[in-house]
Amino acid sequence: MGVSTPETSRLLGPAEVRALAERFGIRPTKRLGQNFVHDPNTVRRIVKAADLTPDDVVVEVGPGLGSLTLALLPVAAHVHAVEIDPALAAALPGTVAEFAPALTDRLTVTNLDAMKVASLDPAPTAVVANLPYNVGVPVLLSLLTALPSLEKGLVMMQQEVVDRLAAGPGSKTYGVPSVKLAWFAAARKAGPVPRAVFWPVPNVDSGLLAFTRREPPPGADRAAVFALVDAAFAQRRKALRPALAGWAGSAAAAEETLRAAGVDPMARAETIDVGAFARIAAARP
Repeated sequence: MGVSTPETSRLLGPAEVRALAERFGIRPTKRLGQNFVHDPNTVRRIVKAADLTPDDVVVEVGPGLGSLTLALLPVAAHVHAVEIDPALAAALPGTVAEFAPALTDRLTVTNLDAMKVASLDPAPTAVVANLPYNVGVPVLLSLLTALPSLEKGLVMMQQEVVDRLAAGPGSKTYGVPSVKLAWFAAARKAGPVPRAVFWPVPNVDSGLLAFTRREPPPGADRAAVFALVDAAFAQRRKALRPALAGWAGSAAAAEETLRAAGVDPMARAETIDVGAFARIAAARP
């Protein structure tokens, strides 16, 4: 039963995933964006791409029935599984005890909405997760804000969202999520994930996003920059001078601030990077 690995953790295949769901009376819900991975090769690929070291402490959001958790435990120092569904959170320690009995002390399960995570002990260094599609972006930004110890991550999300988060200035998909993630980290696309590896099969394509934390741009605080980014992209078809008139108090004030920041007042939000947004926020009188 299951697929053996040399690291004393058996992985879940389709039969095990269905059996566990039946045992615990669990049906995946659209409300929580639940699609469980039931392919051992996919979780192995995710863990390999996450580039973890034996010292890494991983936070996994939405562990579900434990498919990815079981692949993470042998390669990390500790795994924090943050699960909003009380039934799934209660079931996970038993599943780990059954499939990876020697690794139970490496797991901490927290039954909580990931957006409410304020701290975890030991402090996580990496996030590796199959993020719920309906809240993937806010969850990721919330974790990076709340957990300054996070150095890197690999997350599975809707492909369209991965494209948006990894996009650079000038791209059609570049927007608010791209800039906000760029404040925290350098991100890149890390490959597609086939629909067939999920139960139930989603009606969207999935992909992997890898990121590495970096220092934020100097000169302005995050809240000020994020408010500016929201204002600039609210009217993304307009040049920054008129688009930021409300934010600056008038179009003339917006132009003055933009010139002081070394940004062309007739540029559009989708053409400038997070560093330029930070300069604009810092230049505001």
